[in-house]
Amino acid sequence: MTPSSTKSPRDSALVRAARRQSVPHTPVWFMRQAGRSLPEYRKVREGVAMLDSCRRPELVAEITLQPVRRHGVDAAILFSDIVVPLAAVGVELDIVPGVGPVIAQPFRTHADLDRLPELTPEHVPYITEAVGMVLAELGATPLIGFAGAPFTLASYLVEGGPSKNHEHTKAMMHGDPELWQELCARLAQIAGAFLRVQAQAGASVVQLFDSWVGVLSRKDYETYVQPHSRAALSAVDDLDVPKIHFGTGTGELLAAMGAAGADVVGVDFRTSLTDARARLGDGYAVQGNLDPALLFAPWPALERAVRSIVTEGAQAPGHIFNLGHGVLPDTDPEVLTRVVDLVHEASAG
Repeated sequence: MTPSSTKSPRDSALVRAARRQSVPHTPVWFMRQAGRSLPEYRKVREGVAMLDSCRRPELVAEITLQPVRRHGVDAAILFSDIVVPLAAVGVELDIVPGVGPVIAQPFRTHADLDRLPELTPEHVPYITEAVGMVLAELGATPLIGFAGAPFTLASYLVEGGPSKNHEHTKAMMHGDPELWQELCARLAQIAGAFLRVQAQAGASVVQLFDSWVGVLSRKDYETYVQPHSRAALSAVDDLDVPKIHFGTGTGELLAAMGAAGADVVGVDFRTSLTDARARLGDGYAVQGNLDPALLFAPWPALERAVRSIVTEGAQAPGHIFNLGHGVLPDTDPEVLTRVVDLVHEASAG
């Protein structure tokens, strides 16, 4: 199953790239690779609600492994959702198809903090079980564990669901900073504990997703968000796993996101890897950053874009090829497989 000939995930191209070490080829994986675009995913998910599918270890393991089998990517990412730990601690929510996470009662007051207890491994036993099942199949291919970052989780809780303007979130952040900081501190514990559960179960890398943080200025990020992302990432400091930090629309925040404790900074498709490296310096590996929409372009155009990113990434101290956001649902899986092969071929040696 693994595209690598190494004997341990710790020696894999992906882990080595994350540590800014030499690699035999540029490693590649795709955000949202486990699901959506794969017919085999749709088949096993048929009739199963999203949250339920994230709680069934056998199903989690199967979906996690599907893109590794099909595409030959250099890493699996555990099939889950960023709101799974919130549901695990008792937050009433649902993942509505075509909408996203919807919170039954939005968080708006200090009294709402009582609805956020600390996350412990006992809240998510199905995660530990699923990781064990995945590792038994992966061999030398590393598994990535992940969690949603405190800001993005807070935004869902405060807005009640996805938001374009994040008006309630920003109003709380500036209007009641004490409540905001306490809310994010609790979410940092939950996110950090969720990362730690996955790493202790055997994940070789973790990624913190801050999907919505690009709506903030750098000053607001550094004041209201960075300390909490740092706290979440620090939960695995003693476990010797590389940490990836990714957000969308974050070109102006890249250095601050790296300083939150990342080893690898994810770059979305709006910022070139060359510009990202200029902002980050040589202290971080980079991940990214093919525009997911280009997977629909004619192959010659797509090939040029992939080769350009591989070339740019080779100038960084470490590069993990990925999309600049997630795989779109209508993407042809054969194109993804072809991109993996091209990345490996273009970067070999």
